[in-house]
Formats: sequence, C-alpha cells, structure tokens
Amino acid sequence: MATEVPKNSEGTPKWKNNHSHSNGNLPQNMRRQIISQQRKSLPIASVEKRLLEEVRKHDILIIVGETGSGKTTQLPQFLCNGGFCRDGKVIGITQPRRVAAVTVAKRVAEECDVELGQKVGYSIRFDDTTSASTRIKYLTDGLLLREALLDPLLSRYSVVVVDEAHERTVHTDVLLGLLKDVQKARSLERRKDTNGVTLKEENNVQNRVSLKPCEGSKISPLKLIIMSASLDARGFSEYFGGARAVHIQGRQYPVDILYTHNAEPDYVDAALITIFQIHMSEGPGDILVFLTGQEEIESVEKLIQERVQKLPKTSQTLKVVPIFSSLPSEKQMLVFQTAPPGFQKVILATNIAETSVTIPGIKYVIDPGLVKARSYNHRTGMESLIITPISKAQALQRSGRAGREGPGKCFRLYQESEFAKLADSTTPEIKRCNLSNVILQLKALGVDDIMGFDFMEKPSRTAIANSLEQLLLLGALTDDYKLSDPVGSQMARLPLDPIYSKALIVASEFRCLEEMLIAVSMLSVESMFYTPRDKMQEARDARKCFTSVDGDHLTLVSVYRASAECLEKSRLAGSKEKKAEKTLNKWCRDNFINSRSLKHARDIHSQIRGHVEQMGLHISSCGDDMLQFRRCLAASFFLNAALKQHDGSYRALASSQTVQIHPSSVLFRAKPECIVYNELIRTNHNYIRNITRIDPLWLPELAPQYYASQN
Repeated sequence: MATEVPKNSEGTPKWKNNHSHSNGNLPQNMRRQIISQQRKSLPIASVEKRLLEEVRKHDILIIVGETGSGKTTQLPQFLCNGGFCRDGKVIGITQPRRVAAVTVAKRVAEECDVELGQKVGYSIRFDDTTSASTRIKYLTDGLLLREALLDPLLSRYSVVVVDEAHERTVHTDVLLGLLKDVQKARSLERRKDTNGVTLKEENNVQNRVSLKPCEGSKISPLKLIIMSASLDARGFSEYFGGARAVHIQGRQYPVDILYTHNAEPDYVDAALITIFQIHMSEGPGDILVFLTGQEEIESVEKLIQERVQKLPKTSQTLKVVPIFSSLPSEKQMLVFQTAPPGFQKVILATNIAETSVTIPGIKYVIDPGLVKARSYNHRTGMESLIITPISKAQALQRSGRAGREGPGKCFRLYQESEFAKLADSTTPEIKRCNLSNVILQLKALGVDDIMGFDFMEKPSRTAIANSLEQLLLLGALTDDYKLSDPVGSQMARLPLDPIYSKALIVASEFRCLEEMLIAVSMLSVESMFYTPRDKMQEARDARKCFTSVDGDHLTLVSVYRASAECLEKSRLAGSKEKKAEKTLNKWCRDNFINSRSLKHARDIHSQIRGHVEQMGLHISSCGDDMLQFRRCLAASFFLNAALKQHDGSYRALASSQTVQIHPSSVLFRAKPECIVYNELIRTNHNYIRNITRIDPLWLPELAPQYYASQN
C-alpha cells in the first residue's frame, strides 16, 4: 500500500497511526507453545504439501515469498520432515552473510527443540557448529564453495537452498554456475549407474569443470532451490533453462508504505524529525532507522539524545541502540533486548539489519533510500566506498522488517516517483569487486577457462585479465595460467585473500610465520580499535601503549601479544576459562579494543595455524627482530608499495595513483619515505590503510622480477 504523506506547517514529513505492541520474557514451555503457534500462522505453512510436491517434481525450483512469509526457517524443516534427509543426507541453506547463517540456525534449532549443532547447525568461515548428526545446515555461500574443493559433487547434500539470492554476492554468482555443473555431473553419475551415458554427454560436463564423486559416496540427483523475497524470477528461470518458479502469497502482517510529498534535501534531519513524530504521534512499537555507516549512526545518536532532553519529562522515553559491524558484540546484543517499560526503542542500523538479523519488536521502519556500497576499479586497484541509492529489492527488504510481529509502517524519506526510478535489483557484486580470490577458487576446482565459465552475468574481460595478472605476479599461476604447484595449490587451500595466503607462505621462508599469522588474523576482522565519540582522547591515549613507530602491522601484533599475555596470566592465576575470558573482555574495555574483533581474530589465528601446519609450513617466530618481519611484509605485499612525493602525498607503484595515509594509521603524521599497505580505498580522498614503513631498496631485492617490469 502506498499513500501520500501530509506535511506540517514547516514542510517536514508528518505521519499518523496507532497500533499496540507487547513483548516480554516468557517461560520455556510458554515460549515453545508461542513458537508453535507462530509457525502455524506463517503464510508458508499453508503450502507445505504443495512445496514438497514441487521439489519432488523439479530438480530446480525458484521460490519467491515476501519477507516474513517463513521461507528461510520453515522450508528446510519441511524438506527434512518430507524425507530429503534419508541415508544421512544434508539440506544446505546458503546465506550471503555470516550473521544471518548464525541467527537463523539458532532460531531453527529452537523451533526443532534441539541443541545447536545436533540436527540443526551452521558453518561459516572460522566457526563450525555442525556434527555428524546435523541434517539442516546453514552456511555462507563462500563456505559451500570451499566445501566443493574437497567434495566437488557436494555428495553429502540432497538439497541446496540458495537463500537471499537477490543480493547477488560474488560467491552467490559463482556458486550458481558451479551448482549447474554439479547437478549435471550428478545426473550423469546416476545414469552411469543405471543405463550409462554417451561419451559426448560426459565430455560436455567434464570440459567445463572437473567433477568427481567422493570415494564410496552414494550419488543421487541434487535438488536446487533459489529463494528470495525480491528476486527477478524470470532472470533466474532463464539462467536455469526455464526453471519452475513458485510464488508464496502474502506476508505475515501488512506494512503500510508512506512516501514524502517533496524531496528531502537532508535525509539525516528528515530521519530525526520522523523519529520524533513517530514517538509523539504513533502507538507503541520499536523504530528501525537505516543509515549509511558508523559515523552517521553515532552523529544521529548524539542528536537524538540532545533533542530528547527538550521534550516534556513524560515524553523522554526513547532508548537509542546502534548496530553496525565494527561495534563490539556485547553492544550489538543490546538491540535484541526489550526496551524498559514505557520506553520506545530506536535502532540505528546500517544495512546489516536489512536481511541479516531479525530484531524483535520492530513496528516502524525509516528508510532514507541510501546505502554505503563498495566498488572496485580493476584498472587502478582502487576500492571506492560511496553512498548510493538502494535498489527496489533492498527497499522491499527494508520495509519487510516492520511486518514481522504485527502490522507495521515503513516511512520512506523520498517521493514515490523516486522509488520508481530505483534499479530493480542491486548491481551484482561480481561486476564491482576484485576477482582474484574467485578465479583462484575456480582454478582449484578445475575450471581453467574462466572466460567461458557460465556466470549468470559475466564480469568484464578486463576485470578477469587483471585478476589473472595479479595471481600470476603472486606466483599462484604458471605462465600458461594454470594453477601452480605447490604455491597456487597452497594458496587455494587457505580461506583468505590470495595476497594474505601468499604472505603466509613467504613468512615461512623468512622465519616469522608466527608474526604473519597474527597480522593476517588481525587484518581479516573488523576494526580492532573502538573509539567512542565521548571518549576519543581516552581511546587515543590507550592506543599509544601498543603503537609501533614502524607501522600498523607491528601495532596489531603488539595488541595480539598483549591480549595473549593477559589471558595467560589469568590462567596461570588459576582462573577457569570463563573467568579468564571475562578478564580479557575487561582488558579490552579498558584499552578500547573491540573484544568481538579480537575474539574473531584469535579464532582465525587458531584455524589458519592448523591449515599451515597441515601444509607443512615451518612455524617460527622472529621474536623482537621486527626488521626481519618488515622485510617479510615488503616481500609479501610488494604489489601494495607506495613512495612519498615532494608534496607529502604518496604514489602507489602498481597503479601510479596519488594516495594519502588514512588518519587512523599510526604513521599518519610520520610520513615515511616508502611503505607497504593492505587497503586502498576512495572516500573523499584516495586513502591507504594498514601500513608499515619499509626501505625502498628492499623492493628490487625482494621482488626483482616485478620491479624490473615496472622500470
């Protein structure tokens, strides 16, 4: 439903309506009863038999169902109960985001009344809760791709559900192409077991990708389900050769969509006004506001708190809770807590709340229609982070957040005519990202003809060629662009960006693999340092304890070592594991370290260490010899070197781009002569981040072939 919105005398948006909302903590038996009732009331519940019939009839099925219809949680349970887990088979449900895989798996385990990791589990990079008894498995699409390296036919799976397919992440697009071949190859294996197949049929599949079943595995046809609330069913159907599309009618609760009469010149101010109009004029229910990033969220949070003080005492009942990816986990969890009695919760969120997490109690959504998106320039190696309009698919997802627990409203801070101009769907990530990791994985899967791979939307030839060239320079490919042995094969086995994988291999030779393991682990997570707006100076002072004059990589190693020392002291003092973790969390708070990021980095360190040990790499430490470690960084990240210019800026050697050191770097004011970096990003300037100073004479010594070609 779309309606025009009346304005007040100042010309700002004005919204009216009343609904009730209740929420609270309930005993376990009552909660189970409520969950059962909720499941029965979902729109998908009425079509369970029909969906199972469709899956049995068709190997490929496209399901479109509105947000809140119950697709993600209920369909896997229908399939499991319908016999698709016989003979120990698994139903895999891929999610584009880690947090979605985790939260949905926890919910479904609760609905099935089982402990997480038994019948229901999740598997994401560096975190796996599944077991031999797991039959419903939620995992990221990237993780399923990695599983295909070990089991190319995905023979453990009877059904793979690609959920939130409209997001079109790079892993989703590669996975779709791979699953087409897996289906064909499994059908051929099945037919070989019965009637046999012609040589021509077998070659058609083997020429595209080298797929062989795991030894001793029983092959059955793979059922593939593509699912979303807002995908282009026709496009997916055509890609899969006219696949059947099924639409699940109705969302659980209606959501009124409201637009502004006129264009809003300042969407942040319009969001603030709308928050207070809802608070003063509407009934109870929490408010979800979509914003573009941490800085914007913190700014709006401060403005709300200032304006609340000007309201009558009886109306000062707004509780503001932010959520963004780099926020410490204990603060992220606050969004799931019920507001105090008589208070209305306002959640300020990035697009992490668009599809990834379902926050209870939301009745009102405020959508400015913007998102901060990454885009990669293959020619310059520059990643841009810019605010752009969302797509219609994203707008639909956002509005659906308001209708999960009761009737809701979505306040779009733009005109209905502007909505009509939005793109139908988000530009596929494969057209705006670095393809090096994708190509390395495809090569490892036996796909040599990258240009001929059946992408749903092919990336440009330039993008593929540049990524192939990068992998060649890193030693992952031979001169004829085959996967090199052992370096390329080793790099493909590590669940990291290719440049980080190569860094670990190089570090083994430099006898500082322990330090590089720490650096790579710390670089693989969200920002390690947390700087609250109201304690900026305290945070800066705390950071000085870890700062290295040589750069950010050494600073991160210092943080990790200090945290490990804190944990070890606590354990030596006789503390049990839980108490030791609490001590570490307090240490993080005192030092303004993001405890969630640190814990994640520790998990990554543990798992990557296991990988490199299996690969036979020599793990040793250079101790306090940081000169050796800096030389290793130069040898590892030679593609990311930059030289200082006369005006104080830097020239990136690989692309000749003029760049600046990001203010968050410990070398921001130092301006060393030559540096290596790990991130090149454009916001309002061309910034480089995660930087270490090196001697410029090391480059021709440590990467002679590359620098000979540059001069």
